[in-house]
Amino acid sequence: GEEHYNCISALHKSMRGSDENASLYWLARMLEGGEDPLYVARRLVRFASEDIGLADPLALTQAVAAYQGCHFIGMPECEVILAQCVVYFARAPKSIEVYRAYGNVKECLRMHMGPLPPVPLHLRNAPTRLMKNLGYGKGYKYNPMYKEPVEQDYLPEELKGTDFFKERET
Repeated sequence: GEEHYNCISALHKSMRGSDENASLYWLARMLEGGEDPLYVARRLVRFASEDIGLADPLALTQAVAAYQGCHFIGMPECEVILAQCVVYFARAPKSIEVYRAYGNVKECLRMHMGPLPPVPLHLRNAPTRLMKNLGYGKGYKYNPMYKEPVEQDYLPEELKGTDFFKERET
């Protein structure tokens, strides 16, 4: 019932708060109560990107490995895999930078009036002669060919200068 959601919420908030003891408690409470370990592992995959993100990019690798380990061996052997992941996450630095930035992009798309801006011609692939004649790909600078970063716009003209990583006013 509701306790299923209460316990996963408590686990998330304990890891987010860097409390490794509470994190282990809520994990054990779920697993000893019969919770599907793959459900917990899926939630850890989400947590890795949502709450830890770029502060520790290896967190996502930990979560996916934990999911795979649980899938391979099941309970009760996989409990220690989940426990290791949960403690890793509780101890990990946290960052919601990417989570917020992606939310800002979604908001930008939802709030846009009219048709979305077209992909700039220089960013379009030109697999046919017609597309090349229409200017697809013209002027594109292939970064690996340059020693220094190149000056090139990647957003549509209407969004030039937009920084989704900055706080948006609500």
